[in-house]
Amino acid sequence: MDKVNELKEKGNTALNAEKFDEAIAAYTEAIALDANNHVLFSNRSAAYAKAGKFKEALEDAEKTISLNPTWAKGYSRKGAAAAGLRDYMKAFEAYNEGLKYDPQNAILLQGRTEITSSVLNYMQSHGDIPMDVDPQQSSTEGTTFESKPAAKAAEPPKPAEPRPEDMTEEERKKYFAKKEKELGNAAYKKKEFDTALKHYNAAIEHDPTDITFHNNIAAVYFERKEYDACIKQCEKGIEIGRENRADFKLIAKSLARIGNTYRKMENYKQAKFYYEKAMSEHRTPEIKTSLSEVEAKIKEEERRAYIDPTKAEEEKEKGNDYFKKGDYSNAVKHYTEAIKRNPDDPKLYSNRAACYTKLAAFDLGLKDCDTCIKLDEKFIKGYIRKGKILQGMQQTSKASTAYQKALELDPNNAEAIDGYRQCSMNFQRNPQEVLKNAMADPEIQQILKDPAMRMILEQMQNDPNAVKEHLQNPAIADKIMKLLESGIIQIH
Repeated sequence: MDKVNELKEKGNTALNAEKFDEAIAAYTEAIALDANNHVLFSNRSAAYAKAGKFKEALEDAEKTISLNPTWAKGYSRKGAAAAGLRDYMKAFEAYNEGLKYDPQNAILLQGRTEITSSVLNYMQSHGDIPMDVDPQQSSTEGTTFESKPAAKAAEPPKPAEPRPEDMTEEERKKYFAKKEKELGNAAYKKKEFDTALKHYNAAIEHDPTDITFHNNIAAVYFERKEYDACIKQCEKGIEIGRENRADFKLIAKSLARIGNTYRKMENYKQAKFYYEKAMSEHRTPEIKTSLSEVEAKIKEEERRAYIDPTKAEEEKEKGNDYFKKGDYSNAVKHYTEAIKRNPDDPKLYSNRAACYTKLAAFDLGLKDCDTCIKLDEKFIKGYIRKGKILQGMQQTSKASTAYQKALELDPNNAEAIDGYRQCSMNFQRNPQEVLKNAMADPEIQQILKDPAMRMILEQMQNDPNAVKEHLQNPAIADKIMKLLESGIIQIH
């Protein structure tokens, strides 16, 4: 499902950027992985409609409805696609059907109003048509006709084109501006960018108050990689939009496009700034995804900028000094700083793993061992440290495997041989034998006879978190490690 969501977000981003073919391809790939996801079909329907492929848009809308019959958006998709095909009756029925499930849905209400208006305008300009009379036929009394198969019902006629001479001056300006925008959009889809610019600029001459035309010009500049011009055009559009109280969604679109442009220029901090501004105007999943992606880029840039092998070596030496003193907590701090300065050095993870072992933080030590092995599969120390940690966790089988890996790299390594031998012996010992052998060790006896240690062990048994506090004391930590290695105690 992660792949499906990734493809859906990719499609959403492309759709928001008006890259309809990319959006359709992403949604199609997602549908191949999850053919019962109604949202994917809905989104692809929107992309098809934006691309002018209304037949495909209608098919996807109907599939959306079949998958989720009570989801209002499926009906709005069907209405828009049917309207694009000029099947106004089907569009009207789709909007009406959707309103049964969501009576207050603004998109469905607006769609039904627009369809009704289109049909009424046509009727007013052509005269009322009797409902039961075929306007293509006439009959004369006494005249008979041969019976013919029923013809396919004619689609509702296209609404009459409004006449500019009947408009006010303001209406004429907006009418001609819209016509120029449509011509510009057609040229843009064909990637005829010079022609598109010509029409968009002409639209602005007719109606300089509409932010949409500025957004469209910015889209052309973006496609032509004229990024500075794209940003300036968006800024001008935002200014026009603010002055004329444009829809906040259009303002957000301009801000997001500036963010997209800075992202293309690899100026991720500026991109983040504008995505955040866009989100403050109108939050959309596409902008949120873009913001998250540039934040990850910024974090990675900062991580890379912090890398300094020389300073890493200095921090490693400080860590070594603290380790020798038995101050493992401070050693961890310096090894961690060294890793930030040089994250690709396996020795640093190995050193920190040694500290975690002393602090009985076996899970963290094991993670560091795996990291240093991943960075250098031939780093023998990583396998040996891993083996010792797994021994401390009483995971003898896994420890034996780690030592075997080390021996494959160096068959004569004394630490690996000793560790593997201990694991082999443990396989043959039962818990009673382990306890018996441990108690025969004078050092173990002395530790267990110490009243302070007995109290500490009792605390550890009752409160597992107490072990972290006691391990801060190097002397106590060494005794606990001795008990762990002997098998007397276990920490999970």
